[in-house]
Amino acid sequence: MSHTTLDKPAPGAPPPPANRPARRRTLSGASSRGRVAALLFSVPAAALLAVFLIFPFVSAVVLSFTNQRLASPLPVEFSGLENYQRIFTDAQFWRSFGNNTLFAVIVVPVQTAVALALAVLVNRQLRMRLFFRTVYFLPTVTVMAVASVVWKVLLLPDSGLVNGVLGTLTFGHLHPGWLSSTSWAMPAIVLTSVWQGVGFQMVIFLAGLQAIPASLYEAARVDGAGAWQQFRHVTLPGLRNTLVFVINVTAIFAFRLFDQVYMMPQFPGGPTDSTRTMMLQLLQTGYTRRMIGQASAIAVVFFLFVLAVTLIQRRLGREERAVR
Repeated sequence: MSHTTLDKPAPGAPPPPANRPARRRTLSGASSRGRVAALLFSVPAAALLAVFLIFPFVSAVVLSFTNQRLASPLPVEFSGLENYQRIFTDAQFWRSFGNNTLFAVIVVPVQTAVALALAVLVNRQLRMRLFFRTVYFLPTVTVMAVASVVWKVLLLPDSGLVNGVLGTLTFGHLHPGWLSSTSWAMPAIVLTSVWQGVGFQMVIFLAGLQAIPASLYEAARVDGAGAWQQFRHVTLPGLRNTLVFVINVTAIFAFRLFDQVYMMPQFPGGPTDSTRTMMLQLLQTGYTRRMIGQASAIAVVFFLFVLAVTLIQRRLGREERAVR
């Protein structure tokens, strides 16, 4: 038997071990190049995050412990926790905090429910569903400042369209002063906000609905499930992750309320501070009263509060996934 026959590998045998280290080195090099490329692509985003988020927050934390004032010749001095003591004993701050919380408690469930209902509606096989999707989404591309001005005109007590329709439907019995009454000012802000923002959540829900397999609905119909049972046992479980995301985003947007309360009432935050929010309180403290240190303390407290709400919502979402 010749040496040539002995050197041939058996049919189906693995390659000689000598080739494996070279292949591992090749894979390791490709992985290293991939990590370097990923790092290079993430540098611009990380730089923007540092410049526009991390650095301003650190600056606000530092300024909140000083007596920094806007355009003041007085030297900046360390004041400790004095700014935090002032805001926590300020009745106007707590009024702003309460208005923000009330607005979020109303808007988050209402806007989420309306967006989900619209998404389910336009997800059906309708003849003009593209038209309806466009109409429902159109307010979202409208700048909130413009939407506030439009709704301010619509909500005028005497010549506004809203009161005209309500007066016709109720034979003149319901004629609220939307932006001049402490009882109706916040509902007017809520109405404007839901109208302008519901289209964004609708599009997110629509994407989630289209990701649910049609076979699940077919199986539910075979089992005799009606429309409500399909929505409860197929649609809602399939939209759980989307629902958690929408609630988080809507809550953050709700606590960021500013444009409506600044432009719609006759005076920002009016009447009698019934629509004053923490963002408006921050702006007026820093730029009207020129107390940059105290405004920075409000910004820090506001940021930590919104962060805590977001983390609690994410935690509750994780616990629900673990149970299921």
